[in-house]
Amino acid sequence: MLFQIKSYLKFLWHSKNEHAVHSPFVFTLITKCFYDKKAKPEYGILKSFRTALIANTGMIEVTDFGAGSRVFKSNTRQIAQIAKTAGISSKRAELLVRITQYFEVESILEIGTSLGLATVALALGNKKAAITTIEGCPETAKIAQQQFATYNLSNITSVVTEFESYLDHIQTQNAHFKLIYFDGNHSKKATLDYFEKLLPTVLNDTVWIFDDIHWSADMEEAWELIKKQHSVSVTIDTFQWGLVFFRKEQPKEHFVIRV
Repeated sequence: MLFQIKSYLKFLWHSKNEHAVHSPFVFTLITKCFYDKKAKPEYGILKSFRTALIANTGMIEVTDFGAGSRVFKSNTRQIAQIAKTAGISSKRAELLVRITQYFEVESILEIGTSLGLATVALALGNKKAAITTIEGCPETAKIAQQQFATYNLSNITSVVTEFESYLDHIQTQNAHFKLIYFDGNHSKKATLDYFEKLLPTVLNDTVWIFDDIHWSADMEEAWELIKKQHSVSVTIDTFQWGLVFFRKEQPKEHFVIRV
């Protein structure tokens, strides 16, 4: 916790808003998407989806393949508590809707479904998009799948498997994704492995979103290495997320933005 507090104070010191951004691409993204305050009908569905999970007092046995939890001491967890503490926040879910709408992405990959709080945001952002979401834990995936069915989210394909197995498979499929949301194994090694394995799927206008880039010193190191990758042109650090762009026409720049 102390590490994250120090990281956040450092972020606040370096962060800017749209007035300090001179890249037209990033300026427009910030003003038209990040700072869009207009109410959207999708937000009501997000709230309903979250409320249903928070009302679920059932217990499940979680299989954790990642870096572990700072909140839970046992793998036997209440669904409501997972939704309250481990899922994407309401504010971030709404931003994910706006990002998906803004870039009009048609093909989306999510690494780490959990209870589906971020998945539903991606699905609502473009109901015509094909979304593949990967989860290693069968029990959490089952709850998410039930929620997707209840809310008639037919554009989601839920795959239950270990991340590495799926990524090894995708490398042979010549697949491409316009958006990839990384919210799985929060470790430096896994994050960089995912980066390398998914790099062949990148298109010029692809956007990648890495969750919890300041979760640990390990993750901050991974983020710094990603920023330096030759294939990466623009990165945006919003503290919780790191956004990565591969636009060849863009000069290499790094931004720290308050959202």
